[in-house]
Amino acid sequence: MLTVSNLVSRYGRIEALRGVSLTVGAGELVALVGANGAGKTTLLRCVSGVQSIAAGTIRFAGEDITRMAPPERVRAGIAQAPEGRQVFAPMSVEDNLTLGAYSRPGREMAGSLSEVYDLFPMLRERRRQKAAALSGGQQQMLALGRALMSRPKLMLLDEPSLGLAPLVVEEIFRVVRRLKDAGMTVLMVEQNARAALALADRAYVLETGAVTIEGPGRALLNNEDVQRAYLGM
Repeated sequence: MLTVSNLVSRYGRIEALRGVSLTVGAGELVALVGANGAGKTTLLRCVSGVQSIAAGTIRFAGEDITRMAPPERVRAGIAQAPEGRQVFAPMSVEDNLTLGAYSRPGREMAGSLSEVYDLFPMLRERRRQKAAALSGGQQQMLALGRALMSRPKLMLLDEPSLGLAPLVVEEIFRVVRRLKDAGMTVLMVEQNARAALALADRAYVLETGAVTIEGPGRALLNNEDVQRAYLGM
């Protein structure tokens, strides 16, 4: 579904991605792990179109989207739940969700809302409250729900467990597993490498803007270099 080839991206003179290549097959959950500053978020931003690309190509569902504008990528079927949630704090929960479906026909809105509320019953209960009133974990659920409102073919998840309490992290990963089991294609950046690798079909390790290790998630979980660098073993 997604093919990234020899991707280069820069912030000024700093090369954040140095020839990154990866693939994500339909229905796969692929994890990106690595230290802070490795280029993981930059890669997701390049796929969603909000980060400029200096070289390389991105193909989605057989189409070259390297120069496609971000709104067109959403319409093509790519949605991102960004790092730090980035919900619209003064707006209600339901208005945040509705914004996620701006590219969909209006007649589909009710069905999409119902699906998200079934996945996150708490959001239904608090749909009239301002997003600012939610806890960090609830805001993360809102960010996931907002991305799902566009009914994406590919979901980009950027640090879904960042800064959350352990019980909330378990709930977030249960939801991600449900999405995977339902056939959703997911590319996930996650610093909780142990949880990410245990869930992933395949994974890539990024170091200083380049892929250094790739393979099945379980294989990387048992890789001595990965264990030493990212699992504290």
